[in-house]
Amino acid sequence: MSPRRVVVTGIGLVSPLGLDVESSWRGLLAGRSGVGRITQFDASDYPVRIAAEVDGFDGAAVFGRRRARHLDRVSQLALAAAAEAIEGAKLDVSGASDRVGTVWGTGIGGIRSLEDGLDVLNERGPEWVNPYTLAMMIPNMVAGNVAMEWGIRGYSGCTVTACAASTHALGESLDLIRAGRVDAVVCGGAESPVTRVGISGFAAMKALSTRNDDPEGASRPFDAGRDGFVMGEAAAALVLEERERALERGAPVLAELLGFGATSDAYHMTQPHPEADGAVRAMREAVRDAGLVPGRIGYVNAHGTSTPPNDRVETLALRKVFGDAAPPVSSTKSMTGHTLGAAGAVEAVVCVLALRDQILPPTINQEVRDPDCDLDYVPNQARPAKLRTALTNSFGFGGQNASLVFGLDDPQP
Repeated sequence: MSPRRVVVTGIGLVSPLGLDVESSWRGLLAGRSGVGRITQFDASDYPVRIAAEVDGFDGAAVFGRRRARHLDRVSQLALAAAAEAIEGAKLDVSGASDRVGTVWGTGIGGIRSLEDGLDVLNERGPEWVNPYTLAMMIPNMVAGNVAMEWGIRGYSGCTVTACAASTHALGESLDLIRAGRVDAVVCGGAESPVTRVGISGFAAMKALSTRNDDPEGASRPFDAGRDGFVMGEAAAALVLEERERALERGAPVLAELLGFGATSDAYHMTQPHPEADGAVRAMREAVRDAGLVPGRIGYVNAHGTSTPPNDRVETLALRKVFGDAAPPVSSTKSMTGHTLGAAGAVEAVVCVLALRDQILPPTINQEVRDPDCDLDYVPNQARPAKLRTALTNSFGFGGQNASLVFGLDDPQP
Protein backbone atom coordinates (compact mmCIF):
# COMPACT_ATOMS: atom_id res chain seq x y z
CA MET A 1 0.00 0.00 0.00
CA SER A 2 1.49 3.34 -1.06
CA PRO A 3 1.85 6.03 1.63
CA ARG A 4 -0.79 8.72 1.93
CA ARG A 5 0.26 11.78 -0.02
CA VAL A 6 -0.43 15.25 1.37
CA VAL A 7 -1.32 18.28 -0.71
CA VAL A 8 -1.97 21.96 -0.05
CA THR A 9 -5.49 22.98 -1.01
CA GLY A 10 -5.77 26.40 0.65
CA ILE A 11 -3.51 29.19 1.86
CA GLY A 12 -4.10 32.33 3.91
CA LEU A 13 -1.79 35.15 4.85
CA VAL A 14 -1.95 38.33 6.93
CA SER A 15 1.41 40.08 6.82
CA PRO A 16 3.19 43.44 7.02
CA LEU A 17 2.77 43.58 3.23
CA GLY A 18 -0.96 42.96 3.04
CA LEU A 19 -4.08 41.55 4.66
CA ASP A 20 -4.43 38.58 2.31
CA VAL A 21 -2.35 36.25 0.17
CA GLU A 22 -2.36 38.11 -3.12
CA SER A 23 -1.62 41.60 -1.77
CA SER A 24 1.22 40.19 0.36
CA TRP A 25 2.60 38.28 -2.62
CA ARG A 26 2.52 41.36 -4.83
CA GLY A 27 4.48 43.23 -2.18
CA LEU A 28 7.08 40.48 -1.94
CA LEU A 29 7.57 40.27 -5.69
CA ALA A 30 7.89 44.06 -5.87
CA GLY A 31 10.62 43.98 -3.24
CA ARG A 32 8.66 46.21 -0.91
CA SER A 33 9.69 46.48 2.72
CA GLY A 34 6.98 46.17 5.38
CA VAL A 35 9.18 47.71 8.06
CA GLY A 36 8.34 51.06 9.59
CA ARG A 37 8.23 52.93 12.86
CA ILE A 38 6.43 51.21 15.72
CA THR A 39 2.85 52.42 16.15
CA GLN A 40 1.42 49.86 18.59
CA PHE A 41 3.01 51.54 21.61
CA ASP A 42 5.13 54.59 22.31
CA ALA A 43 8.65 53.41 21.52
CA SER A 44 10.26 56.85 21.50
CA ASP A 45 12.47 56.03 24.49
CA TYR A 46 13.36 52.49 23.34
CA PRO A 47 16.70 51.60 21.71
CA VAL A 48 14.74 49.95 18.88
CA ARG A 49 11.86 51.93 17.40
CA ILE A 50 11.11 49.98 14.21
CA ALA A 51 9.17 46.82 13.42
CA ALA A 52 7.20 45.12 10.64
CA GLU A 53 3.60 45.60 11.77
CA VAL A 54 0.42 44.41 10.07
CA ASP A 55 -0.92 47.76 8.95
CA GLY A 56 -4.67 48.29 8.72
CA PHE A 57 -5.81 45.20 10.58
CA ASP A 58 -8.66 46.12 12.94
CA GLY A 59 -9.78 43.23 15.11
CA ALA A 60 -12.85 45.09 16.35
CA ALA A 61 -14.01 45.66 12.78
CA VAL A 62 -13.46 42.01 11.83
CA PHE A 63 -14.82 40.29 14.94
CA GLY A 64 -16.92 42.96 16.62
CA ARG A 65 -15.74 45.02 19.56
CA ARG A 66 -17.05 42.68 22.26
CA ARG A 67 -15.58 39.51 20.81
CA ALA A 68 -12.29 41.18 19.94
CA ARG A 69 -11.83 42.00 23.63
CA HIS A 70 -11.71 38.25 24.30
CA LEU A 71 -9.16 37.49 21.58
CA ASP A 72 -5.50 38.43 21.79
CA ARG A 73 -4.23 39.98 18.57
CA VAL A 74 -2.27 36.79 17.84
CA SER A 75 -5.53 34.81 17.67
CA GLN A 76 -7.23 37.53 15.65
CA LEU A 77 -4.51 37.32 13.01
CA ALA A 78 -4.65 33.52 13.01
CA LEU A 79 -8.43 33.45 12.52
CA ALA A 80 -8.19 35.88 9.59
CA ALA A 81 -5.52 33.78 7.86
CA ALA A 82 -7.38 30.54 8.54
CA ALA A 83 -10.60 31.96 7.08
CA GLU A 84 -8.84 32.78 3.81
CA ALA A 85 -7.24 29.33 3.61
CA ILE A 86 -10.45 27.46 4.38
CA GLU A 87 -12.41 29.49 1.86
CA GLY A 88 -9.75 28.93 -0.79
CA ALA A 89 -9.73 25.20 -0.14
CA LYS A 90 -13.55 25.05 -0.29
CA LEU A 91 -13.31 22.97 2.87
CA ASP A 92 -16.57 22.08 4.60
CA VAL A 93 -15.65 20.76 8.04
CA SER A 94 -19.20 19.99 9.17
CA GLY A 95 -19.53 16.62 7.44
CA ALA A 96 -16.53 14.96 9.10
CA SER A 97 -15.28 17.32 11.78
CA ASP A 98 -13.54 14.54 13.73
CA ARG A 99 -11.42 13.73 10.65
CA VAL A 100 -10.10 17.31 10.44
CA GLY A 101 -7.39 18.58 12.76
CA THR A 102 -5.74 21.88 13.55
CA VAL A 103 -2.11 22.44 14.52
CA TRP A 104 -0.64 25.90 14.98
CA GLY A 105 2.75 27.24 15.94
CA THR A 106 3.57 30.36 17.92
CA GLY A 107 6.70 31.36 19.72
CA ILE A 108 5.25 33.72 22.31
CA GLY A 109 1.45 33.53 22.05
CA GLY A 110 -0.61 36.21 23.76
CA ILE A 111 2.18 38.33 25.18
CA ARG A 112 0.09 41.48 24.66
CA SER A 113 -2.63 40.12 26.96
CA LEU A 114 -0.03 39.25 29.59
CA GLU A 115 1.39 42.78 29.49
CA ASP A 116 -2.08 44.32 29.70
CA GLY A 117 -2.96 42.08 32.64
CA LEU A 118 0.19 43.07 34.50
CA ASP A 119 -0.55 46.75 33.88
CA VAL A 120 -4.01 46.40 35.40
CA LEU A 121 -2.68 44.34 38.31
CA ASN A 122 -0.03 46.92 39.16
CA GLU A 123 -2.17 49.99 38.61
CA ARG A 124 -5.59 48.93 39.94
CA GLY A 125 -5.15 45.69 41.88
CA PRO A 126 -5.93 41.98 41.41
CA GLU A 127 -9.71 42.31 41.46
CA TRP A 128 -9.58 44.33 38.23
CA VAL A 129 -7.64 41.78 36.13
CA ASN A 130 -9.62 40.62 33.09
CA PRO A 131 -10.86 37.05 33.75
CA TYR A 132 -9.99 36.22 30.12
CA THR A 133 -6.33 37.20 30.59
CA LEU A 134 -4.92 33.70 30.98
CA ALA A 135 -7.15 32.25 28.25
CA MET A 136 -5.99 34.95 25.83
CA MET A 137 -2.35 34.59 26.86
CA ILE A 138 -1.70 30.86 26.59
CA PRO A 139 -0.15 29.86 23.24
CA ASN A 140 -2.44 26.87 22.57
CA MET A 141 -5.44 29.18 22.37
CA VAL A 142 -4.38 30.05 18.80
CA ALA A 143 -5.21 26.49 17.71
CA GLY A 144 -8.12 26.35 20.13
CA ASN A 145 -9.77 29.42 18.64
CA VAL A 146 -9.38 28.07 15.10
CA ALA A 147 -10.95 24.77 16.18
CA MET A 148 -13.85 26.51 17.89
CA GLU A 149 -14.49 28.87 14.99
CA TRP A 150 -15.04 26.06 12.49
CA GLY A 151 -16.05 23.18 14.74
CA ILE A 152 -12.87 21.19 14.06
CA ARG A 153 -13.05 18.19 16.39
CA GLY A 154 -10.06 16.10 15.34
CA TYR A 155 -6.53 16.40 16.67
CA SER A 156 -5.77 19.91 17.94
CA GLY A 157 -2.25 20.90 18.90
CA CYS A 158 0.16 23.79 19.33
CA THR A 159 3.92 23.78 18.79
CA VAL A 160 5.94 26.32 20.77
CA THR A 161 9.48 25.96 19.45
CA ALA A 162 10.44 29.62 19.04
CA CYS A 163 11.17 30.55 15.43
CA ALA A 164 10.70 26.97 14.22
CA ALA A 165 7.21 26.67 15.73
CA SER A 166 5.00 26.79 12.66
CA THR A 167 7.39 24.72 10.55
CA HIS A 168 7.04 22.07 13.24
CA ALA A 169 3.26 22.58 13.12
CA LEU A 170 3.19 21.85 9.39
CA GLY A 171 5.50 18.87 9.80
CA GLU A 172 3.33 17.46 12.58
CA SER A 173 0.28 17.95 10.37
CA LEU A 174 2.00 16.06 7.55
CA ASP A 175 2.71 13.17 9.90
CA LEU A 176 -0.87 13.12 11.21
CA ILE A 177 -2.32 12.78 7.72
CA ARG A 178 0.25 10.22 6.62
CA ALA A 179 -0.54 8.14 9.70
CA GLY A 180 -4.27 8.22 8.96
CA ARG A 181 -5.15 10.01 12.18
CA VAL A 182 -6.97 12.70 10.19
CA ASP A 183 -7.71 13.43 6.54
CA ALA A 184 -7.13 17.19 6.62
CA VAL A 185 -5.47 19.75 8.89
CA VAL A 186 -5.94 23.50 9.10
CA CYS A 187 -2.46 24.45 10.23
CA GLY A 188 -0.18 27.45 10.36
CA GLY A 189 1.50 29.98 12.57
CA ALA A 190 0.74 33.31 14.19
CA GLU A 191 2.69 35.87 16.14
CA SER A 192 2.09 39.40 17.39
CA PRO A 193 5.21 40.25 19.40
CA VAL A 194 5.51 43.99 18.74
CA THR A 195 5.00 44.87 22.38
CA ARG A 196 7.00 46.62 25.08
CA VAL A 197 8.43 43.39 26.49
CA GLY A 198 8.89 41.83 23.06
CA ILE A 199 10.92 44.73 21.72
CA SER A 200 12.87 45.53 24.88
CA GLY A 201 13.66 41.87 25.57
CA PHE A 202 15.13 41.17 22.14
CA ALA A 203 16.85 44.56 22.13
CA ALA A 204 18.53 43.70 25.44
CA MET A 205 19.89 40.56 23.78
CA LYS A 206 21.39 42.75 21.02
CA ALA A 207 19.42 40.66 18.51
CA LEU A 208 17.52 43.51 16.83
CA SER A 209 18.63 45.95 14.17
CA THR A 210 19.08 49.50 15.47
CA ARG A 211 18.73 51.18 12.07
CA ASN A 212 15.96 53.36 13.45
CA ASP A 213 16.56 56.06 10.84
CA ASP A 214 16.34 53.59 7.95
CA PRO A 215 13.43 51.22 8.66
CA GLU A 216 13.06 49.92 5.12
CA GLY A 217 16.76 49.12 4.91
CA ALA A 218 17.07 47.57 8.36
CA SER A 219 16.38 43.93 7.49
CA ARG A 220 19.20 42.87 5.21
CA PRO A 221 19.83 39.11 5.38
CA PHE A 222 23.22 37.96 4.10
CA ASP A 223 24.39 41.54 3.48
CA ALA A 224 27.70 42.54 5.05
CA GLY A 225 26.04 45.49 6.80
CA ARG A 226 23.39 43.47 8.66
CA ASP A 227 23.16 44.27 12.36
CA GLY A 228 20.23 42.21 13.62
CA PHE A 229 16.70 41.18 12.78
CA VAL A 230 13.57 43.31 12.63
CA MET A 231 10.62 42.15 14.70
CA GLY A 232 7.53 41.36 12.68
CA GLU A 233 3.98 40.13 13.18
CA ALA A 234 1.95 37.91 10.88
CA ALA A 235 -0.25 34.87 10.54
CA ALA A 236 -0.26 32.26 7.80
CA ALA A 237 -2.50 29.24 7.30
CA LEU A 238 -2.42 26.19 5.06
CA VAL A 239 -5.07 23.55 4.52
CA LEU A 240 -3.32 20.21 4.12
CA GLU A 241 -5.27 17.20 2.89
CA GLU A 242 -4.79 13.59 1.92
CA ARG A 243 -4.42 13.81 -1.84
CA GLU A 244 -7.08 11.31 -2.91
CA ARG A 245 -9.67 12.91 -0.64
CA ALA A 246 -8.83 16.34 -2.02
CA LEU A 247 -9.15 15.15 -5.62
CA GLU A 248 -12.43 13.37 -4.91
CA ARG A 249 -14.05 16.53 -3.60
CA GLY A 250 -12.64 18.68 -6.41
CA ALA A 251 -10.44 20.79 -4.18
CA PRO A 252 -7.83 23.05 -5.77
CA VAL A 253 -4.40 21.42 -5.40
CA LEU A 254 -1.76 24.13 -5.09
CA ALA A 255 1.28 22.01 -4.23
CA GLU A 256 2.34 18.83 -2.46
CA LEU A 257 4.07 18.75 0.92
CA LEU A 258 6.74 16.17 0.25
CA GLY A 259 9.04 16.06 3.25
CA PHE A 260 9.80 17.19 6.78
CA GLY A 261 13.00 17.16 8.82
CA ALA A 262 13.55 18.23 12.42
CA THR A 263 16.66 18.16 14.61
CA SER A 264 18.22 19.75 17.67
CA ASP A 265 21.60 21.45 17.93
CA ALA A 266 21.82 20.67 21.66
CA TYR A 267 24.38 23.46 21.75
CA HIS A 268 23.32 26.94 22.97
CA MET A 269 20.25 28.90 24.10
CA THR A 270 20.40 31.46 21.29
CA GLN A 271 23.41 30.82 19.02
CA PRO A 272 23.39 28.33 16.12
CA HIS A 273 25.87 25.48 16.11
CA PRO A 274 29.05 26.98 14.59
CA GLU A 275 29.44 24.06 12.17
CA ALA A 276 25.71 24.10 11.29
CA ASP A 277 25.30 20.51 12.47
CA GLY A 278 21.58 20.60 13.26
CA ALA A 279 20.64 22.71 10.24
CA VAL A 280 22.45 20.35 7.90
CA ARG A 281 20.75 17.29 9.38
CA ALA A 282 17.30 18.91 9.24
CA MET A 283 17.64 19.75 5.55
CA ARG A 284 19.02 16.34 4.66
CA GLU A 285 16.24 14.64 6.59
CA ALA A 286 13.56 16.71 4.83
CA VAL A 287 15.02 15.99 1.39
CA ARG A 288 15.30 12.28 2.19
CA ASP A 289 11.74 12.21 3.55
CA ALA A 290 10.60 13.75 0.27
CA GLY A 291 12.22 10.89 -1.65
CA LEU A 292 14.62 13.26 -3.33
CA VAL A 293 18.33 14.06 -3.48
CA PRO A 294 19.71 17.55 -2.85
CA GLY A 295 20.25 18.21 -6.54
CA ARG A 296 16.49 18.03 -7.11
CA ILE A 297 15.78 21.08 -4.92
CA GLY A 298 15.19 24.13 -7.09
CA TYR A 299 14.86 26.91 -4.52
CA VAL A 300 15.44 27.53 -0.83
CA ASN A 301 13.51 30.04 1.24
CA ALA A 302 16.10 30.61 3.94
CA HIS A 303 15.63 31.25 7.62
CA GLY A 304 17.83 34.27 6.85
CA THR A 305 17.14 36.48 9.85
CA SER A 306 19.65 39.29 9.17
CA THR A 307 21.71 38.49 12.27
CA PRO A 308 25.44 38.06 11.61
CA PRO A 309 25.87 34.53 13.03
CA ASN A 310 22.63 33.05 11.70
CA ASP A 311 23.16 34.05 8.08
CA ARG A 312 26.78 32.92 8.09
CA VAL A 313 25.94 29.54 9.62
CA GLU A 314 22.94 28.96 7.35
CA THR A 315 25.13 29.67 4.32
CA LEU A 316 27.61 27.11 5.64
CA ALA A 317 24.78 24.60 6.12
CA LEU A 318 23.53 25.12 2.56
CA ARG A 319 27.06 24.64 1.25
CA LYS A 320 27.37 21.37 3.17
CA VAL A 321 24.03 20.06 1.91
CA PHE A 322 24.21 21.22 -1.73
CA GLY A 323 27.92 21.65 -2.37
CA ASP A 324 28.84 23.90 -5.27
CA ALA A 325 25.42 23.30 -6.87
CA ALA A 326 23.39 25.20 -4.28
CA PRO A 327 20.09 26.43 -5.73
CA PRO A 328 18.95 30.07 -5.57
CA VAL A 329 18.23 31.18 -2.00
CA SER A 330 16.18 34.11 -0.77
CA SER A 331 15.13 35.47 2.58
CA THR A 332 11.71 37.10 2.48
CA LYS A 333 12.36 38.28 6.04
CA SER A 334 14.13 41.16 4.29
CA MET A 335 10.59 42.41 3.59
CA THR A 336 8.36 40.90 6.29
CA GLY A 337 10.79 41.17 9.18
CA HIS A 338 11.19 38.15 11.43
CA THR A 339 7.75 36.99 12.50
CA LEU A 340 9.17 34.50 15.02
CA GLY A 341 6.83 31.52 15.44
CA ALA A 342 4.77 32.52 12.39
CA ALA A 343 7.78 32.70 10.08
CA GLY A 344 7.78 29.04 9.02
CA ALA A 345 4.16 29.11 7.90
CA VAL A 346 4.58 32.48 6.19
CA GLU A 347 7.54 31.14 4.25
CA ALA A 348 5.76 27.87 3.47
CA VAL A 349 3.04 29.93 1.80
CA VAL A 350 5.77 31.79 -0.09
CA CYS A 351 7.15 28.48 -1.36
CA VAL A 352 3.71 27.40 -2.56
CA LEU A 353 3.29 30.71 -4.39
CA ALA A 354 6.76 30.50 -5.93
CA LEU A 355 5.87 27.06 -7.30
CA ARG A 356 2.47 28.27 -8.49
CA ASP A 357 3.78 31.31 -10.35
CA GLN A 358 7.26 30.00 -11.26
CA ILE A 359 9.04 33.00 -9.79
CA LEU A 360 11.53 33.56 -6.98
CA PRO A 361 10.95 36.40 -4.51
CA PRO A 362 14.02 38.53 -3.85
CA THR A 363 16.23 39.23 -0.88
CA ILE A 364 16.15 43.02 -0.71
CA ASN A 365 18.76 45.35 0.76
CA GLN A 366 21.62 43.45 -0.87
CA GLU A 367 24.25 46.15 -1.12
CA VAL A 368 27.61 44.90 0.17
CA ARG A 369 28.70 41.32 -0.37
CA ASP A 370 29.73 39.34 2.71
CA PRO A 371 32.55 36.91 1.86
CA ASP A 372 31.03 34.40 4.31
CA CYS A 373 27.68 34.58 2.50
CA ASP A 374 28.58 33.65 -1.05
CA LEU A 375 25.44 32.04 -2.52
CA ASP A 376 22.89 33.32 -5.02
CA TYR A 377 20.44 35.18 -2.77
CA VAL A 378 18.23 36.51 -5.63
CA PRO A 379 19.39 40.04 -4.85
CA ASN A 380 16.88 42.89 -4.85
CA GLN A 381 14.64 41.77 -7.73
CA ALA A 382 12.27 38.83 -8.24
CA ARG A 383 13.37 36.31 -10.86
CA PRO A 384 11.41 33.97 -13.13
CA ALA A 385 12.39 30.32 -12.68
CA LYS A 386 11.41 26.82 -13.71
CA LEU A 387 10.58 25.23 -10.38
CA ARG A 388 9.50 21.74 -9.38
CA THR A 389 10.53 21.80 -5.72
CA ALA A 390 11.27 24.27 -2.92
CA LEU A 391 12.74 23.86 0.54
CA THR A 392 12.17 26.17 3.50
CA ASN A 393 14.19 26.40 6.72
CA SER A 394 13.35 27.52 10.25
CA PHE A 395 15.83 27.56 13.12
CA GLY A 396 14.68 28.46 16.62
CA PHE A 397 16.26 29.57 19.87
CA GLY A 398 17.24 26.49 21.83
CA GLY A 399 18.70 24.94 18.70
CA GLN A 400 15.43 23.56 17.33
CA ASN A 401 15.68 23.18 13.55
CA ALA A 402 13.02 22.27 11.00
CA SER A 403 12.85 22.07 7.22
CA LEU A 404 10.04 21.35 4.76
CA VAL A 405 10.07 20.38 1.09
CA PHE A 406 7.21 21.35 -1.23
CA GLY A 407 6.71 20.29 -4.82
CA LEU A 408 4.33 20.68 -7.71
CA ASP A 409 1.63 18.03 -7.54
CA ASP A 410 2.66 15.04 -9.66
CA PRO A 411 0.07 12.44 -10.68
CA GLN A 412 2.67 9.71 -10.30
CA PRO A 413 3.29 8.41 -6.74
